[in-house]
Amino acid sequence: MSARGPHKAMLLAAAGILACTGATATAQGKCSDIVVSGVYCSVDIAIADHALPASRVDLLAPGIARPLAFAAAPVEHRPQHEAAPSTHDVVVTGRANWEAPDPLAKVNLKTFEVTQEFDKALLAPIALAYKDVVPKPVRDGVHNFIYNMREPVVFLNFLLQLKIGRALETAGRFVVNTTVGVAGVFDMAKRKPFKWRRRSNGFANTLGFYGVKSGPFLFLPIVGPTTPRDLFGGAIDRLLFPFIYGRRITRPQFTIPLAVLGTLDHRAEFDDTLHQLHDGQPDPYARSRDFYLQRRQNEIDELKGKGRKNSSPMSEAPTLPITVKERSPEHGVVEPSPTPPPADPPHVPADRPRP
Repeated sequence: MSARGPHKAMLLAAAGILACTGATATAQGKCSDIVVSGVYCSVDIAIADHALPASRVDLLAPGIARPLAFAAAPVEHRPQHEAAPSTHDVVVTGRANWEAPDPLAKVNLKTFEVTQEFDKALLAPIALAYKDVVPKPVRDGVHNFIYNMREPVVFLNFLLQLKIGRALETAGRFVVNTTVGVAGVFDMAKRKPFKWRRRSNGFANTLGFYGVKSGPFLFLPIVGPTTPRDLFGGAIDRLLFPFIYGRRITRPQFTIPLAVLGTLDHRAEFDDTLHQLHDGQPDPYARSRDFYLQRRQNEIDELKGKGRKNSSPMSEAPTLPITVKERSPEHGVVEPSPTPPPADPPHVPADRPRP
């Protein structure tokens, strides 16, 4: 039995939903593969006897609404005695967790370009001069001191995430490095007999751990790549410092040198990473955006037991060559232009003999 118009579109959508939920829809005729994250199943498209526009449906993942697009390749009319056409692809795609929307792309791109000009003209030369002139042991001491100050915030957020083992390890790192490591200048906790590696954590991670979405991507002056969730979480982290170290830490004579050293240290450490992201790339803005979002999502996934283990923290440059996944198409799949169905044959009166 064939279906026409909207009835047929509804049948195809229903068949796709059954296929995606694990059911196998089979019938007579040719079948096509449905691709869902590498899982293949079959659905009968013999009911499709003319070109279809894409049917768009919303499928509910556990607790998350994900728009998916169903696109059916056009099927030409054939007489019933002829063989059915070869298999046609029906592709189901959805947005990955890391793919934060970018509604302010034009503004973000302009800010990115201005930031790149500032970096090229001023920040990069100063940071690289800092790297060349200051001996590595001194630079390592500055780096260790800055990140040792963040350990209490890391500890607190591991507690909020109910990661008690990591929280105790972070507390141990802070005690060992603050005492034996001379206020954190030497990272003694990563050495024997402790071997406690530094981990990155913050309130933004806690929000993500409990399911708060990142919100739209933002590229801000000075701040760089971020999201509303990361901005809010970072602000909460900074508000905790006066409670941990006292209000003297907010004085300009302390905050300004610390901010300058932290910026130079960060820029010098990430110099190779920035070259990999930008040099010779057709769209360095999109590559930088997606690299940031993927790394942030991996950090949250790792907290949930889903991401890569032992990946370098966000505060440190990647130790492996950079790979950036491509975004899925904005509206699911890039659909071929549907071919209009052939015109119906002219009506022949019943009393007139057919040729």
